[in-house]
Amino acid sequence: MGSRRLYDWLDCNPLVEMHPVSYTNNPAIICQNRKMVAVNAALEVDLLGQVCADTLGQDPIQRRGRPGRFRAGARLAEGGKAIIVLTSTARNGTVSRIVPALKHGAVVTTSRNDVDYIVTEYGAAQLHGKTVRERMRALIDIAHPNFREES
Repeated sequence: MGSRRLYDWLDCNPLVEMHPVSYTNNPAIICQNRKMVAVNAALEVDLLGQVCADTLGQDPIQRRGRPGRFRAGARLAEGGKAIIVLTSTARNGTVSRIVPALKHGAVVTTSRNDVDYIVTEYGAAQLHGKTVRERMRALIDIAHPNFREES
């Protein structure tokens, strides 16, 4: 996890602070940073902007971390933003990740009200402050072209 030179530099260095995760991932601490941006990955997003990052339908996906706390801190920060990223398709392009509704049993890990932007390789959809119709249009625009009609 590092060289002797790195550890010697870290040892008692006043430029370096070490804190437990309970501190570094605390939204009250994170939001003290101006223009903080949280970028989190998703598995699927529905047309309302609800994000599923932990399950594929009813099947749980092993993930590490608690991105919700970091995202909350970033959104509370002055000029902060929460960005969700995902590829537009899965299974070698045969399945859209932007869907009309999440799969049965999917767990919503980020509510539609807690997302500022959704980003795919086809662009960015700004969702904050948009109506349902505007959200849907923005998300369809960043879906894979082969699946835009289905959405």
